[in-house]
Amino acid sequence: MERRLAAIVAADVVGYSRLVRDDEEATLAALRRLRKRLIEPRIKQHHGRIVKLMGDGILAEFSSVVGAVTCCVEVQRMLGARDARETQIVFRIGVNVDDVVIEGDDILGDGVNVAARLEALADPGGICISDVVYEQVRDRFDLVFRDIGKQRVKNINRPVQAWKWPACITEIDHQPDKIGASQISADIPSIKILPCGNMLGVSREWAPPVF
Repeated sequence: MERRLAAIVAADVVGYSRLVRDDEEATLAALRRLRKRLIEPRIKQHHGRIVKLMGDGILAEFSSVVGAVTCCVEVQRMLGARDARETQIVFRIGVNVDDVVIEGDDILGDGVNVAARLEALADPGGICISDVVYEQVRDRFDLVFRDIGKQRVKNINRPVQAWKWPACITEIDHQPDKIGASQISADIPSIKILPCGNMLGVSREWAPPVF
């Protein structure tokens, strides 16, 4: 089998089935416009290629991890600033880097599956990357990625260490010693411990983690 190392990008539309059910013609037309005018030109600009389109999904590969992440961030930022007519089309994106198996114009393998699972972990309008991607881009961007720990994902027999961008609504530094109490995102569990003299009044503040 022919193999090569690639940065793999998996993306799909959040709530696509609902959008199609509500207005099939408008949704499909809006998605085609976004692909043609925004997504495909950006992928080409950063030396990537679309491997295949799958309904609302896009699978792309890049020779450069930095190029792949740069492309994804630019696309998400541009989508966030697009015309109001397109505002219902919101993407999640996952990025992984691994050896892939080449089969004609298609790419296959465990690395592709991991990229798809990372995409499912991403927030609407956000990006989720694997640990190996993070290690290659962490010092190359003025971006903040939040460590979401090891994730158990479907059909992958090992936990996947993952990072999310944006880290929260207002991007904060990922280094713990630089995060103030007021900066911690509301979706990160936290505990407040009061002095021992007030043991009966100990309170705990908790917010559900993001999955």
